[in-house]
Amino acid sequence: MRGISVVLSTLLATATLTGAASGAPDERPAMAKPMPTLRVTTEVAGLTQPWDVQQLPGGELLVSERDTRQLTVWDGDRLVNVLFPRNEVLAHGETGLMGLAVDPDFADSRRIYTCYGHRTKMGREVRVVAWQLNQTPWEAIQPDVLVKRMPASDDGRHGGCRLLIARNGALLIGTGDAAASRNPQRLKSLGGKVLRIDRHTGKPWPTNPWAKAKNRNKRKVFTYGHRNVQGLAQRKDGSLWSVEHGSFRDDEVNRLRKGGNYGWDPGPGYDESVPMTDHSLPGKQRNAKWRSGTPTIATSGAAWVRGKKWGRFNGTLAVAALKGSRVVFMKFTKQGKLKWTRSPAALHTHGRLRSITVADNNDLLITTANGSRDVVLRVSPRA
Repeated sequence: MRGISVVLSTLLATATLTGAASGAPDERPAMAKPMPTLRVTTEVAGLTQPWDVQQLPGGELLVSERDTRQLTVWDGDRLVNVLFPRNEVLAHGETGLMGLAVDPDFADSRRIYTCYGHRTKMGREVRVVAWQLNQTPWEAIQPDVLVKRMPASDDGRHGGCRLLIARNGALLIGTGDAAASRNPQRLKSLGGKVLRIDRHTGKPWPTNPWAKAKNRNKRKVFTYGHRNVQGLAQRKDGSLWSVEHGSFRDDEVNRLRKGGNYGWDPGPGYDESVPMTDHSLPGKQRNAKWRSGTPTIATSGAAWVRGKKWGRFNGTLAVAALKGSRVVFMKFTKQGKLKWTRSPAALHTHGRLRSITVADNNDLLITTANGSRDVVLRVSPRA
């Protein structure tokens, strides 16, 4: 059901951690013009732990619910369950039905992509599966498993899985380390990585850094040394960015570089006292472009804001926060240096926020993650 619009001024409550921890300049002088006022509307209600939302070409919204393992479509008037083999999905802890992507050629192919936990005879895993999404009735059929054996822990910890189809057609997959210390730095593991594959075949993208390696997993790796990737986004200039959960400190926003090591290495055991970017490791580790410092705010999904109607927020990276219950808009230079951040008060009152997607009209679609009575919010600026 549609909720009543709530229009709130963005008198901003920028979190003090966002500038100080990142070495950002003083934020107030950077803002020569006032911020836009935001209009926040409940677009879809009656959800439970929605993990992702994606808009279909017809305007409908495709939503995944992590714990209920339910795939749904909002057609503008009602929420419809997609006929979908939910028994294939293992929901446990932080793992369940998670990331979604809609094929750029959906109008012809009807192809969508899901990422979810799964149980096999070998144990638990996370996999990426493509489907054909039919309408009347809504039904996901013809499963095509593109990636399997991504690690999953027994308790579901660090099982995040975000999907992004880049403008060159590659499918990127952000994975968690499954709380296993060897996974992030071990190139033969698919955990703690950003993977890059051909979305049609599941094969490694031909220009991956280790595309010709003997090990099949290593061929899929684009970047490594991640803890638990929760967000992926591509900037207008083509650059790729990730968002990940920190330990007790330093949630991170990273600019992804081919073959880059982002420095998470909690072994031996699973020692989370080590830095998120550990420069004592061999070789080069890439620093985050933004980090939360202490405490963390549990950054999650992200999207680049576009459109003149957004004013000062046009061209910023909007990052959702679970624990922090806010959206942080981050302005970066062309070179990727943080200029300023803003956290609008209009988005401080909806509890935990997980996923951010840009709608066709450049509004933002944001999922809440409060465990009950969850919603998809629509956020747009007002003149």
